[in-house]
Order: sequence, then C-alpha cells, then structure tokens
Amino acid sequence: MSNLRKHYLEQVVPKLMEGQKYTNRHQVPKIEKVVINMGIKADLGKEAVEEARTELGMITGQRAIITKAKKAISNFKLRKDQPIGCKVTLRGSRMYEFLERFIGTALPRQRDFRGVSLRSFDGRGNYSIGVADQTIFPEIELDRIKRQQGMDITIVTTANTNDEAKELLKLMGMPFAN
Repeated sequence: MSNLRKHYLEQVVPKLMEGQKYTNRHQVPKIEKVVINMGIKADLGKEAVEEARTELGMITGQRAIITKAKKAISNFKLRKDQPIGCKVTLRGSRMYEFLERFIGTALPRQRDFRGVSLRSFDGRGNYSIGVADQTIFPEIELDRIKRQQGMDITIVTTANTNDEAKELLKLMGMPFAN
C-alpha cells in the first residue's frame, strides 16, 4: 500500500469526518482517478506522438493510448483520425503512487514554484493543472528528450463542491498558493 493511500485512510478521512460533519465514512470525498493528457502539434508527425507516448509511459508506469482527431479542421492542418496526442487514466495504487511522486518530487522541481493555483477547480470538485515541461519528473532523462512537451493533469474526486475537494487535496499534501 502506498504511503499516500495510508495517509488518506489514517489521517485525512478522520479529519474530514470531524471537520465536515459526515455521519458515514463513505460520504467522505476521495480521489477517483487521475487523467494525464499530452497534446502534440498535428504537423509534427507520428514519431512525435510515439515519443510522447513512451515518455508518458515512463512517467506514469502505464502505457498511454493515442488520441485521434474527431473531425478535420483545415485551418489547423488537421485531418480526421490523425494522431494528435496521448493520455493515461490512473486508478488505484498506480494513481496514489503517481500523486505521491507528483506532489512530493515533481511540483517542487518546477522553475519559480510558489504553489498551485486555487482557481483550477471546475465547479464539481475536480482539479486540473497544466505542467509546461515534462522534465520536472525524475523518470525522464534529459539527454534523451528531443522536444519539451507539456501535459494536463486532471484529478477527479467524488467531492460535490470545490471547497470539499480543496480541503481533501490540501490534506493530501497539495501545495496551494496563498
């Protein structure tokens, strides 16, 4: 069992139950899944998508699926079913291990890091953060990357409101900006 999952079960759940006045342990919000998405420019080609796929696999420990364009858009030189990115959905133990590495190791390695924004909640208790560079993850070897690639990380929770989700993520160790 991951340290973050153990921390959630032993410390976060009791604090949320007494702070929010939940009557049942199953009412306490939890992290359901983490979705990591990398978008690639359409004109870069298939090898760029494959490189992003392998890097995302190294970061998450799970093979990424390639996402394709749903329809053609001529202004972006985009054709239907053209590969334009890759994504991974993490659940269970891999999700907790990724969050532990992301919060504890990768976020502090960002340049000029002063905490993550409080305005990135979607209104339903989910939190999205954009990472400008994949090199903040220690799994990526700087000598092997050909281009800097950003990613979007969405943390999906069972919380009903932004305040519940913010409290959950704060207790889990997410470094929010003041």
